[in-house]
Amino acid sequence: MADVVPPRFVEAPDDPADSEHSEHPEHSDEGPRPHGPLAADGSDDPGETSAWEVERTGVRLADIGGMDEVKERLDAAFLAPMRNPELRKLYGKSLRGGLLMYGPPGCGKTYIARAVAGELGAHFMSVSISDVLDMWIGNSERNMRELFQTARRSAPCVLFLDELDALGAKRSQLRHSGLRTTVNQLLAELDGVDAEANEGLFVLAATNHPWDVDGALRRPGRLDRTLLVLPPDQPAREAILRHHLADRPIAGVDVRKLAKRTDGFSGADLKYLCETAAERALMDSVRTGQARMIGQDDLLAALGQVRPSTRPWFDTARNVAQFANEGGTYDDLLAYLKRKRML
Repeated sequence: MADVVPPRFVEAPDDPADSEHSEHPEHSDEGPRPHGPLAADGSDDPGETSAWEVERTGVRLADIGGMDEVKERLDAAFLAPMRNPELRKLYGKSLRGGLLMYGPPGCGKTYIARAVAGELGAHFMSVSISDVLDMWIGNSERNMRELFQTARRSAPCVLFLDELDALGAKRSQLRHSGLRTTVNQLLAELDGVDAEANEGLFVLAATNHPWDVDGALRRPGRLDRTLLVLPPDQPAREAILRHHLADRPIAGVDVRKLAKRTDGFSGADLKYLCETAAERALMDSVRTGQARMIGQDDLLAALGQVRPSTRPWFDTARNVAQFANEGGTYDDLLAYLKRKRML
C-alpha cells in the first residue's frame, strides 16, 4: 500500500498569547495556521455555506454498457428499496447503507457511484484523502465531521469515498497518531449513518487494495457490503470503444472484433488504445500532408503496443484470494480467477 503521510502534523497552541515564545501568525515562518477547507467566500468559517462540493449527476446505470452483475448488486443494495417504499417497510429494509467497491484501477468505480446517485435522484459528493487530511492536529478530524454533516444536510445524498485504502488504512500500520485519529473519526461518522436521523445518506467507497483497509470499516452498519468491480465484459468494452471513437474520423472499424481481442482491458486501457490509434493516424497525416480516417489497421497496431494495466493487480489479488480469504471475503474474486483460469 502506498503509505500516504502528510508533510508533518503540528499542534499549535489554542491562544498564541499563552506562550511567550509564540509568534503572530502573520510573522511566523510557517505562515498563518490553516483551518481545513475554506468556505465559498474564502473565509475559514463556513457557517451555513458548505465548504464541500455537492453536485447533481445526470449519469444513469443505463449509460454503463454491460456489467449486469454489478447493476444487479447495486439494485438490491440501494435502488429496489427506494423504488418500492411499501415493500421496503414490509421487509424492514432501511434506506441507509454502506458499500465498498473494489477491483483493479481504471474500471469505472467512480462512474458507477455517480450512476447510483443519478438513479436515486440524489446529490453526489466525491471525496479523496487530499480533501480531508490537514497538517494541523485536529483539523483532519474536523474536516471529516464537517464532510458528513454536509452530506446529511444534503440528503438524499450519495457520499463517495475514493481511495479508501489511504483514507481508512489499517491503524496498526499507520506510523503517525494523526492518521489513526482520522480513521477513528471516519468510523464514528459511519456509525452515525446508522442512526434514524440519517435516512437517505448512502456511503459508497472505492479501493484498489481492500486488503489494506482497516477491518473495522467493514463491520455491520458501516461499509458492510462489498462489490467486486472487474474489467468490463465484452458488451461493456464495445460501448466504451464506441464512446471514445464517436467524435473521431473512423472508417472500416470493426468494434465487435476489437472488443473480443481486448479481454482484461480496463476502461482506461480502452481509452488509451483509441488515443494511440488516433495518434498513429495523425502522424501519418502529418507526414503525407493529407488527412485520413482512423482505420482498423491503426487500432490493431495500437493493440500491439497497449497491454492491460490490470495484470499487476490480479497478480497481487490472486495471492490474497488464495491465502488470505478470511470469512469468504474474496469469494467473488476467487470465482472470477478460476473462471479466467488465472489460478
